[in-house]
Amino acid sequence: MQAPGFSADWYRAVTEFAHGTPAWVHSVAEIGTDAGLLLFAALFVAGWWRARVRDSREMGLALLAPVAVVAAYLVSEVSKSFLQEERPCRAVAGALNIAECPSVGDWSFPSNHATIAAASAAAIVVTWRAMAPLVLPLAVVMAFSRVFVGVHYPHDVAAGFVVGVVVAPLVALVAVRLVAVLVTSLRGVGAGAVLLGRPPVVEGPTSPAVGGGMPAAGAAVTSPDVMAGSGPVPPRRG
Repeated sequence: MQAPGFSADWYRAVTEFAHGTPAWVHSVAEIGTDAGLLLFAALFVAGWWRARVRDSREMGLALLAPVAVVAAYLVSEVSKSFLQEERPCRAVAGALNIAECPSVGDWSFPSNHATIAAASAAAIVVTWRAMAPLVLPLAVVMAFSRVFVGVHYPHDVAAGFVVGVVVAPLVALVAVRLVAVLVTSLRGVGAGAVLLGRPPVVEGPTSPAVGGGMPAAGAAVTSPDVMAGSGPVPPRRG
């Protein structure tokens, strides 16, 4: 597969800019991708812990998050093996890559790092929407860093990002029904209850009658209720 010319031009522009930044920026860019993946892994664990007191569907989504990421990665990796686009750090004349160029045969399109970052963010958002302002920008920065250090074209990371945000949520939402049933069953046994927790108890609108059928606290009291408890009304005299 041949990289499009516009993407090669953008690659040159980004890498020339990156080459002129301080050395510490280079180090942050190289380390940041892997550090971001560790943060996503920590959020997977936090999502599981959070779901221990939630319903079986939410626990199922939390358990499926890493599975969905693996599925997105496999789609990306299989695509790379068929398309076989050479890395820009070898294909672009005078490439100014910061990171070491991957070995021959480690193809460029789509970017696995971008796929994993986007899939991780999307899988977390599906089960824990409040994390979106944190994980989505992080995934974008992680994807861009692959161009910044010179090992991917811009279209590589764009395609990888799309694969991640499409495949991971799709896998999670399709599989969650089956997994939720399994979670419900496992929560009924000792080890399963420890690992998966127990869902919150959903109470009815009123509690059982207390002492002779009085309505529960907070229950509405209507005129018939008052009349029924007061007995017959004596006739007025005079």
